[in-house]
Amino acid sequence: QVQLVESGGGLVQPGGSLRLSCATSVLIFGDYTLGWYRQAPGKQRELVAIIKDDSITNYADSVKGRFTISSNREDLRNTVYLQMNSLTSEDTAVYICYANAWNHEYWGQGTQVTVSS
Repeated sequence: QVQLVESGGGLVQPGGSLRLSCATSVLIFGDYTLGWYRQAPGKQRELVAIIKDDSITNYADSVKGRFTISSNREDLRNTVYLQMNSLTSEDTAVYICYANAWNHEYWGQGTQVTVSS
């Protein structure tokens, strides 16, 4: 069983930046994907960004050019990051870490990101 633990959420002003982190409880290897989804109040969960095998990335159109996803493997675990720049109120949501490995999907508990002045 893989557990995902997010950190880095919080309150930020419009135009500001935040960096989210998500660490896995065990090392994931082989063919895997890590990523971030988000869910705003009253809206469906949506893909933000994913990274496959620590190199191939894909982004939602709404975040392209503003968000950057990256990942690494060290200390017997994987960590996936989401650098978020030029944040707007539309980015306010719970951001949820995601992993797909060994034909299973895993989800974190989520971390709140609020963009407000």
